[in-house]
Amino acid sequence: MNKPTKAAILLVVVAALAAGGYGLWQSRQAGRLPPGIASANGRLEADQVDVSTKMAGRIVEILVREGDFVESGAVIARMDRAELDAQFAGAKAQVVQAEKAAASATAAIDQAASQQALAQQEFQRAEALQHRGYQSIEVLDQRRAQLASAAAALEAAKANEQQALAAIDTAKAAVNRLQTLIDDTTLVAPRAGRVQYRLAEPGEVLAAGARVVTLLDVGQVYMTVFLPASQVGRLEVGGEARLVLDPVPDLVIPATVSFVSADAQFTPNAVETKDERDKLMFKVKLRIDPDLLVKYQTQVKTGVRGLGYVRYDAAAVWPDRLAVRLPQ
Repeated sequence: MNKPTKAAILLVVVAALAAGGYGLWQSRQAGRLPPGIASANGRLEADQVDVSTKMAGRIVEILVREGDFVESGAVIARMDRAELDAQFAGAKAQVVQAEKAAASATAAIDQAASQQALAQQEFQRAEALQHRGYQSIEVLDQRRAQLASAAAALEAAKANEQQALAAIDTAKAAVNRLQTLIDDTTLVAPRAGRVQYRLAEPGEVLAAGARVVTLLDVGQVYMTVFLPASQVGRLEVGGEARLVLDPVPDLVIPATVSFVSADAQFTPNAVETKDERDKLMFKVKLRIDPDLLVKYQTQVKTGVRGLGYVRYDAAAVWPDRLAVRLPQ
């Protein structure tokens, strides 16, 4: 009874080892990539946008918190504008004053034109009488001088009008400048994104250019990977890529090669031989389609690590395990 029992146990052990070995071999086979497809570790990143002050001032309120999603043009924060409002009111008063001065100058032109017309008539009458001998040359000279004086007065009135109109333009320019400064006290999101950092609080006095919040543009998300020169040299910008993230390994996200660095990131001490040159590593960005990101924007997160796959040979076929699979 002992011998058959030992033989049976031995057969079971051998079978188990064979099955385990086959399973390990199958697993390794499944993990291999076909020629023309490469993989590298990476993590998701997104374009960052700083919302900053354009001028120095006190923050009155901040309307967002870290993690909030904001649309493009949404109000992020407001700054104190009391002093600017006072200057704006004064500038508008200057516009009104300049417009009144222009109206007065226009009326002066009309009056000067009437005086010139009267002086012209009197000169012509005196000239006609002098030719017939009924007027002295002295009176004619007086009428000529009066006509010249009236013409000069008209030109002066026209110059005053031009100066008044220029004053209106200057006053309006001051109003527009102050309106721009007032508008700049309201900080808005330059593009849609998620608030990554809130860097200021209400009541703080900030310098010009100080950051208030940092936004992550979740419509511009990519994974940065590093690949050797032998693969990068055959890579096409715009070529297909796949992303598999550690938290959701069952999903395969489509991407495209959007950037290939022209300079190696990791360089050995010497690159004189081909083998050493093959060790050079280049940065590659794999960008996710913005339309796809919009669809899943509530699930998009940066800093998530995973694997990026690139096809550096156009003839290579993606294996079934890298077929695109997205959340339902």
